[in-house]
Amino acid sequence: MSPAPAPLPSACPRCRSATIEMRSTSPVAGVWTVFACTTCLYAWRSTEPEENRNPDLYPAPFRLKPEQLPNLPVAPTIPPLRRRSGG
Repeated sequence: MSPAPAPLPSACPRCRSATIEMRSTSPVAGVWTVFACTTCLYAWRSTEPEENRNPDLYPAPFRLKPEQLPNLPVAPTIPPLRRRSGG
């Protein structure tokens, strides 16, 4: 019997939302699992350091509140490359 994936976390480390999905598992069963928050789009592996997985230990300067998300600035788009002249 192969090891089961890590259990689904109860809250996102970054925004504390409960909208967590399992996105992937390691090719070798039971080694790691990738989780992602559908609210703030944070993704992490089950083998990350505790401060990246535990909402109480996640660094305060990087925490988000779901109600803040619509007001965050949008990164500017990257303009198309300029064509080279003369080839």
